[in-house]
Amino acid sequence: MTGTGDRVRRGLALVSHSTKPRGGLVHTLSLAEELHRQGVPVHLLTLGDPAVGLFRRTDVPNTVLQAPTKVGDTLDDKVFASIDTLAAALAELAGDYDILHAQDCIAARAAARVRDAGAPITVVRTVHHVDDFTTPALINCSRQAIVEPDRILVVSEQWRRIMRDDYGRDADIVPNGVDLGRFAKPADGTIEELRARIGAGDGRFVFLAVGGVEPRKGTVHAFRALAQLKRDGVDATLAVVGGHSFQDYTPYRDAALAELPELGLELGHDVHLLGTVSEADLAGWYHAADALCFPSVKEGWGLVVFEAMAAGLPVIASDLDVFHEYLEDGVSALLPPVEDSDGLAQAMRTMVRDAALRDRLRAGGEAILPRFSWEASARRHREIYDEIRDAATS
Repeated sequence: MTGTGDRVRRGLALVSHSTKPRGGLVHTLSLAEELHRQGVPVHLLTLGDPAVGLFRRTDVPNTVLQAPTKVGDTLDDKVFASIDTLAAALAELAGDYDILHAQDCIAARAAARVRDAGAPITVVRTVHHVDDFTTPALINCSRQAIVEPDRILVVSEQWRRIMRDDYGRDADIVPNGVDLGRFAKPADGTIEELRARIGAGDGRFVFLAVGGVEPRKGTVHAFRALAQLKRDGVDATLAVVGGHSFQDYTPYRDAALAELPELGLELGHDVHLLGTVSEADLAGWYHAADALCFPSVKEGWGLVVFEAMAAGLPVIASDLDVFHEYLEDGVSALLPPVEDSDGLAQAMRTMVRDAALRDRLRAGGEAILPRFSWEASARRHREIYDEIRDAATS
């Protein structure tokens, strides 16, 4: 990691492999916006469709680089084609930056390749979580994306331990932030229209799930728990937002949906798949729902929990170590055991029946939010960038 004084005068790029509104890009865009507000020269670089751009408007200088359009049929093909494409684009742009801050394994591998080819850059990687790849090539690729960067950041103590114990890497913890103004209550009539859209205009209890139907989100456990509520005569429905993912979770999704008739659940009545929605509609759903159902089996942090609490939505998450870093069971959320459909059903049943509990959880969630701001997160990132630049010129 060598350099000259010229490196200090160049800029910072935050690099992501996608423009889809998943947690990693939401983190990246929110951080970039706060750095920009603080006067930091920052540029956001992503792979996607330049004609479409990002999923929402931003004042941050950004470039959407053309994602590969011709790839093979496998996930391996897709990942390595994306790394090749992003590396080629970054090689042309590297002279503008002294730090490339990658936000995922694809961006990290691409940035490290550019550095190793001789570009005077430092590669920083934020590890939000480790993808659940299954092929040897992708498992090795994921490991190299942690081993190769010059500096590793994580958003929680749990992931700092994982980096140390599983990968031999020391990591700096820089917590996520929350934008309290991002999900303001929508205009009059919007909440009623959204609830009516899923047949809940008569007061039916609405659980909101965010992230689509996929293994990491524990969706099948939400389905099984909802079935228990229905058998108990509890009138509730589950609205599932999202679904864009780099990996293809079609087999899991198909199997989970195939269970619905066996569980006594009807798609379109008990379970609603809303797909990817606009920022405005996502805000609307956070306010239209009665509680968040987020039974993840693995999370880097869980930005969705912050988003829900910022909108005043009581939360059911899962008993993951990372959630215990900022949530307290029964105070700011209900945290049933991971992958426990019965425990999740009990939490959902209690949430429906206990209005006073919902009020306490809202208050508990609201009390947490001031501890986490993008302003503080950006300041800590700036300190790390300064340390890197100081080391490069010493």
